[in-house]
Amino acid sequence: MFLVSVVSAWKIQRSSEERRRVMEGRKELNRLPEAVAKRARRLSDRQVSVAVVGAGFSGLACARTLVDHGHKVHVFEKSRGAGGRMSTRRTDFGSFDHGAQYFTVSDRRFAPWMNSWLQDGLVARWNGGIVTLDAGGSQPTEGKTDRFVGVPGMSAICRHLAVDLGVSFETRVEKLERRGAGWRLAAESGADLGHFDAVVIAVPAPQAADLLAGTAPEMAARAAEAPMAPCWAAMASFSAPLEVGFDGAFVLGSPLSWVARNASKPGRDGRESWVMHGSPDWSGQHLELEEEDAATQLLDAFRAAVGELDSMPVHLDAHRWRFALPQKPLPEPCLFDANLRLAACGDWCGGPRVEGAFLSGCAAAGRLLALCGAPG
Repeated sequence: MFLVSVVSAWKIQRSSEERRRVMEGRKELNRLPEAVAKRARRLSDRQVSVAVVGAGFSGLACARTLVDHGHKVHVFEKSRGAGGRMSTRRTDFGSFDHGAQYFTVSDRRFAPWMNSWLQDGLVARWNGGIVTLDAGGSQPTEGKTDRFVGVPGMSAICRHLAVDLGVSFETRVEKLERRGAGWRLAAESGADLGHFDAVVIAVPAPQAADLLAGTAPEMAARAAEAPMAPCWAAMASFSAPLEVGFDGAFVLGSPLSWVARNASKPGRDGRESWVMHGSPDWSGQHLELEEEDAATQLLDAFRAAVGELDSMPVHLDAHRWRFALPQKPLPEPCLFDANLRLAACGDWCGGPRVEGAFLSGCAAAGRLLALCGAPG
């Protein structure tokens, strides 16, 4: 089962999907060097231990898929919780989706999971009024786009994916070391984090390149070809609703690139909370600002874009996403070295969107499954 709550959706697809995977796995074995193929045949007879570095959407999609096929997976995450850029900040003044704002569905492979999450109430359509905002005023966005959000916050799906997974939070993997046919992971302190048959790196491309450099230089060089732009996110709560005429806006010609009324999204707490994203250029030029200064400057840009605000913020904070937006995503859905049993995935592979991150994690799991099969 891929998700605990989508048994029916999974079973509908499972027989044909498993047949397809088995056939593709056999083809993959036939293409592998003989030494690697022999090792893969031995691995397919037993449970394989896999370390996944990163508990964002991509890493959790990979981990969930591998666990549901019978393998032993442990996830390492440097932050306090799951979600990565799909995190939700909770405060006494309301909650904020301060990373990914919403997601869309354009790939048919992602649609079944999306539909299942909708049915289970993990996801809902966001029907907020979205405009484009510039010096000439605001204009409704062209065309119809179905936008979806996690409920009650963007982190809801990641928390669901992480149920029953072994996850070590506040644990930064500093080093990968080849040990025999497997891998040893070490923390910043040098502490041994365990020995694993395979490793999946599911962190932003620049961090993946650094982690891979010592053991897989070719893969590291490929990851380094996917630069990522930063994004400052300001979070502001107001004592009364702002009469601005929209719920979300793409902002042009400003230090801002996007603003959104968080309370307009379904399942939120109703407080007048706004998220303001700095543009990639502005965020890069002001990357080392103090959080208070970044928040103040983005609030000033918000005022400049919409006019004088109806009320003053009762709460103002900021978060720096140092690696937020893939600038040149790699065309391949994931990176994989069959000989090393090492993969890397994320929204910097295949497509720079939420669904791209998910599909990249599934692709990394699929490569390992094609190599190792399922135990039993």
